[in-house]
Amino acid sequence: MKLRVVELLLVTTLPAMVLAQKGLPSFGLTLATILGGTLAAGSANAFNMVIEADVDKVMKRTSNRPLVTGAVTKIEALVFAFTIGILSLAIFRIFTTALATILTAVAIAYYVLIYTIALKKNTSQNIVWGGAAGCAPVLIGWAAVTNSLSLTAWAFFLAIFFWTPPHFWALAIKYKDDYEAAKIPMLPVVASRSVVLKQMWIHTILMVISSVAVLSFAELQWWAYLITISLGAVYAFQLKELNSGQSNYGAVAGKIFQWSITYLSLYSLLLVVAQLFKA
Repeated sequence: MKLRVVELLLVTTLPAMVLAQKGLPSFGLTLATILGGTLAAGSANAFNMVIEADVDKVMKRTSNRPLVTGAVTKIEALVFAFTIGILSLAIFRIFTTALATILTAVAIAYYVLIYTIALKKNTSQNIVWGGAAGCAPVLIGWAAVTNSLSLTAWAFFLAIFFWTPPHFWALAIKYKDDYEAAKIPMLPVVASRSVVLKQMWIHTILMVISSVAVLSFAELQWWAYLITISLGAVYAFQLKELNSGQSNYGAVAGKIFQWSITYLSLYSLLLVVAQLFKA
């Protein structure tokens, strides 16, 4: 289920629900959305492992996954993926809204069919467009509360959309040899360092702009703007350290990857705190 990845997705679900509710949503709705989201993401990840079992054998980073080691067969993994996927949709349909259920189904299909099968091995922009599946929890969380979507929800979606490429490219820099061996054309594998850095800058700037737009649409306090811009400044400082002449290029990329997780976590917490103080 790649639960460490799922955890990141859930980090953005709760703030979306708090913003949509303009306060704390009910415990039951929150629990159903978090549980359903965990199962949905786990289902998509399990399908991904089945499809990429041969690729995972080649990459050191993924060589201990259960299908690679033989702990689980492909048939068992498929049954598991289908079961928890269906259970997820049932939870969303029974306890949340129709729109949240539809968005969840689309997110699973998009990650498996569009990202894993169509994009990942065929374009260096795989994580740019494929990463849209990872932004879905924001929309799902919002729809679970309101059965609709708003400008705030879409701005939050864009913030995660632009966050995803520099986050993943930093990881791809660190594990470039793995991706080369697996013949996966991640941008750091097929492009020069200067091109990768330029793309990371573009997406980071757009991420910060989108993050600020969320605050504006949600009408949050001035101090939330200050903190958001400060978080973005730290991100920018680390990107500045990532230049083509550095011998510790991979180490700096690793720090950027870790900071990207911190950025998303702190920004999500900020949205919750700012909304609750506003309320």
